[in-house]
Amino acid sequence: MRFNRLDLNLLVALDALLSEKSITRASRRLNLSQSATSGVLARLRDYFKDDLLMPVGRNLILTPLAVSLIEPVRDVLLQIQRTIEIKPEFDPATAVREFRIVASDFVSTVLLGELGRRIAMEAPGISLDISLSSSTFSERLERGEVELIILPGKYMSESKPTEMLFEETYTCIVWTGNELVGDTLTLENYMALGHVSSRFGTAQTSFEEHFLKDNGYDRRIEVSTPNFTSLPHFVIGTNRIATMHTRLARMLACYYPIRLIEPPIAFPKIEMCMQWNPFLENDPSHQWLRRMLAEVARAEPGGQDLAAAGAPAGGAQVHALAPVRKSA
Repeated sequence: MRFNRLDLNLLVALDALLSEKSITRASRRLNLSQSATSGVLARLRDYFKDDLLMPVGRNLILTPLAVSLIEPVRDVLLQIQRTIEIKPEFDPATAVREFRIVASDFVSTVLLGELGRRIAMEAPGISLDISLSSSTFSERLERGEVELIILPGKYMSESKPTEMLFEETYTCIVWTGNELVGDTLTLENYMALGHVSSRFGTAQTSFEEHFLKDNGYDRRIEVSTPNFTSLPHFVIGTNRIATMHTRLARMLACYYPIRLIEPPIAFPKIEMCMQWNPFLENDPSHQWLRRMLAEVARAEPGGQDLAAAGAPAGGAQVHALAPVRKSA
């Protein structure tokens, strides 16, 4: 099909070339040979009267025109895709669809697990493809490779629809056999202990680590883990301490011999939000997914005072202590 002399099939190839900036990677994405992809690029250059991708050393860089085409080309393709996919009515009981979601293991554990259980009962034809967050999550959302991201609001784009799901607080966990920590935790105790923290990749640290460093606290981190759910494993049987999401700590306390103690430092709350591409705003199936997530998030007990929550199941204990702020 042609529009103003342009074969519209070439738009898919153009999007891949602009995104990958490589004929080799674009060919793999398009499932074409490199020679065929080079031929497509030649046709696009002829149509636009521009090189689009120019060789510089061993790399290809985009021309100014190519850069200006990235967003409109992607928008056109997404609009076509959503127009084809959106149906006037959505019945979760009979619908067949996969939702691709970017979320941390923390969110998967405290939120998406329950979502999966509800989907199994109410929408057996719906499947979830959950991937961990990475530095490319925003680009993946832009390209329509994922339908939803769930992250702290501070990492969200201001140009896309966003909805807050819940606020999260922080708590400390120690092994039930830790004799260095009693029923209360002072700032001196906290800083003297060995810590377990989460680190993602070579440079991405967890929020609590960023916050502590920004406020002048230098902990002795003895173990760094690539996720949140493994934190108790490096606390149990030791005198180490970990600072983690309260919801997750309460859930894990049902299965592990850990105690929950309020930190002696006032960590700010985190707003956990979901964000999606504007083209999905009126998609009935996506609206249903967002409603389900909001319902699951509201059903969670997050935000309760630790002392008021009582001791979790499994013998774990909860202790409360008024937060102590670092002096100026």
